[in-house]
Amino acid sequence: MTDAAALLRAYDDQARPAEWTVPDPEATVDRDGPVFRVSWPRRRGFVAGPPDLGIEGPALDELIARQRDFFSARDQSVEWKTWGHDTPADLPDRLLRAGFESDGRETVLIGLAEDMVTPVDLDGIVLRETRDEADIRRAGAASSEAFGKDVSYLTDYLIDKRDDPDTVIVVAEAEGQIVSSARLEIVPGTEFGGLWGGSTLQQWRGRGIYRALIAHRAEVALARGLKYLQVDASEDSRPILERLGFVKVTTTTGYLLKRS
Repeated sequence: MTDAAALLRAYDDQARPAEWTVPDPEATVDRDGPVFRVSWPRRRGFVAGPPDLGIEGPALDELIARQRDFFSARDQSVEWKTWGHDTPADLPDRLLRAGFESDGRETVLIGLAEDMVTPVDLDGIVLRETRDEADIRRAGAASSEAFGKDVSYLTDYLIDKRDDPDTVIVVAEAEGQIVSSARLEIVPGTEFGGLWGGSTLQQWRGRGIYRALIAHRAEVALARGLKYLQVDASEDSRPILERLGFVKVTTTTGYLLKRS
């Protein structure tokens, strides 16, 4: 199954619902009409729903206001995640009018894990999995440098997740430093694994590290019985992923309401 429509159906049926149904002992999940609201003690909140919310107009505005007010009362930020093929189509506009801000659009691509296992000669660069806190902090510092902005929140997230068997952290090491990192997040109860957080220091790009990280995680995914790999890709990553065989199925945009 490689056509976009079939891949999107699998994604909507399996991967999306898991965002609010996967058990997390620290999370509280509330349903408000068609959407699910997930809150944590220390992380920003999350709101999402099915492809068709089934409400529109003033009722949709009221739904948005309730989520905004809930997290404002907790003095917490929240992300409302949307997808380009969802309805009603004016949900993003209504979120903006309610005070949310776009965090930028990404492209959702899906590939078959079995197609992504290709050997890459890294010429002395070593890939390894890690759960070590010092490694995670070094990888986080390298990611901030690679992205050109502070992403220390990812370090905190991965330290919290380092003992989770469904989170696989992979680093690339060369000349005594971590030069690239990424992770696989297995979605329990589905055939999906998410590829997240890929970053490489500028001076180490163009050496096949990105492709090698995908291949390594594809091998792990296959060993765990997964069929699909999913990526929310930036415009920098999208062409590389499409050349590897990933297929664009939709777009996704997070709308953020920051704490006051």
